[in-house]
Amino acid sequence: MAFSGPWVGVFVEDQPDVSAVLSAYNQQGDPALYEEYYSGLKHFIECALDCHRAELSQLFYPLFVHMYLELVYNGHENEAKSFFEKFHGDQECYYQDDLRVLSSLTKKEHMRGNETMLDFRTSKFVLRISRDSYQLLKRHLQEKQNNQIWNIVQEHLYIDIFDGMPRSKQQIDAMVGSLAGEAKREANKAKVFFGLLKEPEIELPLDDEDEEGENEEGKPKKKKPKKDSMGSKSKKQDPNAPPQTRIPLPELKDSDKLDKIMNMKEATKRVRLGPDCLPSICFYTFLNAYQGLTAVDITDDSSMIVGGFADSTVRVWSVTPKKLRSVKSAADLSLIDKESDDVLERIMDERTASELKILYGHSGPVYGTSFSPDRNYLLSSSEDGTIRLWSLLTFSCLVGYKGHNYPIWDTQFSPYGYYFISGGHDRVARLWATDHYQPLRIFAGHLADVTSTRFHPNSNYVATGSADRTVRLWDVLNGNCVRIFTGHKGPVHSLAFSPNGRFLATGATDGRVLLWDIGHGLMVGELKGHTDTIYTLRFSRDGEILASGSMDNTVKLWDAVKAFEDLETDDFTTATGHINLPESSQDLLLGTYMSKSTPVTHLHFTRRNLLLAAGAYGPQ
Repeated sequence: MAFSGPWVGVFVEDQPDVSAVLSAYNQQGDPALYEEYYSGLKHFIECALDCHRAELSQLFYPLFVHMYLELVYNGHENEAKSFFEKFHGDQECYYQDDLRVLSSLTKKEHMRGNETMLDFRTSKFVLRISRDSYQLLKRHLQEKQNNQIWNIVQEHLYIDIFDGMPRSKQQIDAMVGSLAGEAKREANKAKVFFGLLKEPEIELPLDDEDEEGENEEGKPKKKKPKKDSMGSKSKKQDPNAPPQTRIPLPELKDSDKLDKIMNMKEATKRVRLGPDCLPSICFYTFLNAYQGLTAVDITDDSSMIVGGFADSTVRVWSVTPKKLRSVKSAADLSLIDKESDDVLERIMDERTASELKILYGHSGPVYGTSFSPDRNYLLSSSEDGTIRLWSLLTFSCLVGYKGHNYPIWDTQFSPYGYYFISGGHDRVARLWATDHYQPLRIFAGHLADVTSTRFHPNSNYVATGSADRTVRLWDVLNGNCVRIFTGHKGPVHSLAFSPNGRFLATGATDGRVLLWDIGHGLMVGELKGHTDTIYTLRFSRDGEILASGSMDNTVKLWDAVKAFEDLETDDFTTATGHINLPESSQDLLLGTYMSKSTPVTHLHFTRRNLLLAAGAYGPQ
């Protein structure tokens, strides 16, 4: 686990010696009394009233870690070992991985290059506790003159005190579990423009076939106003939307306008989903994928599918009868009449037509792939530390972006194209533009690998999920972190924004899907049911259904409308920063669909709301 990535290096360079970071452990308390101090506190908390016990129990883990590290740093190896043996079993199960790393730090020398160690030292562990519980703790420690623990509380912990009722065990359990405790409430107070940008006005040409279709499908047409109220196609400016010019976005080309018209036509034939009308699911299984499938993406119009593989290849398939073709050579292009109506068809070389194109260039497994919205480009990110931009007209590599020095776990194009985001083992996410070889923004703040990245539908924000078990929302304009969401108990591998931009769904190795209200910065739901890592999440086109795909070989469908409709705003306004989550998520589960032995790597709703799923078959 120990590596001296650039992020760790920053600390080492800024402070002439890591010992500056560690010197805080120089408190020469009597090592023999550490067990007694901890046992005393444990006894006090266990005997406290129920309402305070749950909140004060949050102290066990950070105090345990800091007391152990203090013993190790001051050379009391045997006492440290005994302390660890005696109390590590009391910690919550979701800290097991951290404790495993901790148990390997048994000498002062081990502490110098260890990333987990430095994280713990440089970021204060955040606990959210009601004022009553905090006063109780303070009084106890001062009466006992238990300075050792009081010093650690003051030096290494950040206690976010709120007025009001103490939280219940269930409320606390939903929110804790990340490397640095919970987020401070202040971290989620900044204003976020979560609304959608106004759609450009494009006249929809009606042909005869459409007019007939309208009469036949009169009913779905009447339901359309609901979509307008969500703001996605409304002519009015969404009050929560950012100004149109807040960040520069590429201008629409004629081909983009044609695509938008196609999209709008498809939308008129879209199936309205709901508990009584679930989507059909079409599963693309990669058979005999002995190269090791590591990433999948599907174009917005569902015409192409790409797979990233562990053998460092990127493979693009056409999933329509139309084959993939490259543009003709320069000599052949000069013979074409540029004015003809079908010039776009004529420039394609029929001799190159095939269902599959293989792109070579990476020198390590490909962990992330993303098509551009206009389907002319493809991004791939790899263990080799580069992101490559491929042309889907020539099926060749146009640019290699170098900036991460370590594996890049994910990359994604902005919904408007031009910008893209990447996240990797160096703990930062980078924002790029296709025509710049250097990143435009570097989003630093996660304490471990950035494992997943997603653009907000309005392209002004990006969300990142990390192995530090938190999700952060970043402002593209200034690079600031505007939201920190804690609650997952394992690395976060999937993110999905609702189509209206108000909500975010996140999935992790803990098998839970958490739902977040972006505007208020609060967790508003917890969907339990998967038994393994959730690798992919996707909302249906109008946001009625959330689909989740997991390593447990299942796709689950959840009622997103119901999950978000019962939010009581009185709860939001309480200063405590938490709401009561419903006890059971089973009434939100609309269906579970099992594959024989195929983990679900990717999900995609077509423009008509057919659900496409993809994964590589793994024999049992």
